[in-house]
This record gives sequence, structure tokens and C-alpha cells, in this order.
Amino acid sequence: MLHFVLPRTERGRHGSPRRPLPAVRPRELDRWPAAQWSDDQHGQWLTETTSRIPTVVLGAVAASRLGIAGVPTGDGVGQQVMIGDRWFTVVGILAAVPLLPEIDRSVFVGWHAARSELAFDGHPTVLYIQTAEPAIEDVRAVLPETVNPQQPADVVVSRPSEALLAKRATQNAFSTLFLALAAVALLVGGIGVANTMVISVLERRAEIGLRRALGATRGQIRSQFLIESMMLALLGGVTGALLGGAATVAWATWHHWPVIVPLPATLAGLAGALVVGMAAGVYPSMRAAALAPTEALGSG
Repeated sequence: MLHFVLPRTERGRHGSPRRPLPAVRPRELDRWPAAQWSDDQHGQWLTETTSRIPTVVLGAVAASRLGIAGVPTGDGVGQQVMIGDRWFTVVGILAAVPLLPEIDRSVFVGWHAARSELAFDGHPTVLYIQTAEPAIEDVRAVLPETVNPQQPADVVVSRPSEALLAKRATQNAFSTLFLALAAVALLVGGIGVANTMVISVLERRAEIGLRRALGATRGQIRSQFLIESMMLALLGGVTGALLGGAATVAWATWHHWPVIVPLPATLAGLAGALVVGMAAGVYPSMRAAALAPTEALGSG
């Protein structure tokens, strides 16, 4: 979540400076509850009807400081708070929002009620933008020109919250760790494939000698063992991809998350297995091709 500020002085009905209150457009009323309305809230969010009359929704800290612990249900009348010289009925209390502490200290008023009761002129000074985490930096770069094309320098875009930055740093650290573990796994797998192929060359010396005696060239022997090495590595890669995909599906299903197994990553893993198999099979294939027919047949 990002917010950006349009510098502008707001005045009350009598010209005195007034701290701006968050005003919510009716067509945007259904967006906030989907993101922040949880089981910890009380009452209800603003609706098309309540946004037109003097009603408010309090942030968690604002409600605590005002001594309002809850909102009556049913036909009960909620408590009232005075904003400027107008009384507003409290219809809801938001749950705490750790990533946006300023929301916890805010009082939300419907767009129409703000214009009719608080002389709001319809020009917001603070706007909140919600976007996907990977796109935050890109969105920040284009916000000033989008909001105020004539004077983009007047638009101040806030940094992402410290919690979000810490989360991103943790994700980067885990990504680096997992990449390192994958590199180690590839190295160990390559060594295992190379050892298997070396043993295969030693056990099949007679076969190699017989093929050479029947006219097989060194290149054909080398290609045979190189392809076997690649197929062995590919078999391991397919097995690992299937086990990893099954573990991903099981874990996501257990936590009721959407199951996402990216095909490009899976194909990249299989391609990596082929490359490792090719590299691991170079030495065994060259060793098999270097055997002389008489020496190989004699050892059998």
C-alpha cells in the first residue's frame, strides 16, 4: 500500500486550518473491507446509504483514545463523536492495520457526508494506492506524473512501510538461500551421475571393446555414454520435479492457498538437469572412447 500527498491547504467553514479526514467515495466503499475488514472489527463499513449521512468509521487507535470499545448491533444507536461543530454517529471500528498506523488513528467519513457536513471541496490531499508487491517500485515511479502532470514535483510519494521492506528483505534472503541450496543439490547430483557413469564404463569394458572391434568409432562410443549420462540426469530431474510439484500442491491445499506450479520454472529445472548430466558425462564418455579394443576385450 502506498499513499501520496498533494500539498494543499484545507480550511474549515470559518477559514481556520482543519486537519483533513479520510473521505471515501461511494463506488470505492467495497474495496477497503476486502483488504482490511476482519473478525476483529466492530459494526460495519460505510455503505452507499450511510456515506450520505453523518456517520463515521473509526480506526482502532482512534476508537481506543475516544473510549469507544464497540458498536451496538441491531436497532441500537451508536455513540457519537463531534467533528468540527457536527455530530457523527459511529457505525464501525476497523481492526488494527500494522502496515498503515496512520489508518489506525483516522476517522473515515463518507464522501457525500464530508462535502455536506464538513465543507469538503472534493479535492483530496492524500490518496492511498493498493498494488501488488512486485509492482510497488514501478507504480511509485509513475505516480507523480499520473496524479499531477502539470506539477509532478509537488506530489510526495511515501516509502513502503518498514514491515513491508523487512518482508521483502527476508524474501530476498530466503531466495538467495534456496538458490544456494539448489546449486549444492545440482553439484551433488552431477557428482553422483559422474560416479555412476565411471563405474558403468569400468563394468562395460568388454562391451566397449566388442563394439570397437565391430567398427564403432570413438565418437560413437563417446556419444553413447554422454547420452546415457544426460538421460540419467533427466530422469532424476523429472522425478524431482514430480516430487516437488506434489509437495507444493499438498502444502498449498493444506493451507487453502491457490496452487501455482510455474511451468517455466519446471522446464528450467529440467533443462538444468540436462546441462548437469552433459557436464557430468564428459569425463566418463572420454574415458570410454579412449579404451583400445584389445585392452577392453582383454579385460573382459
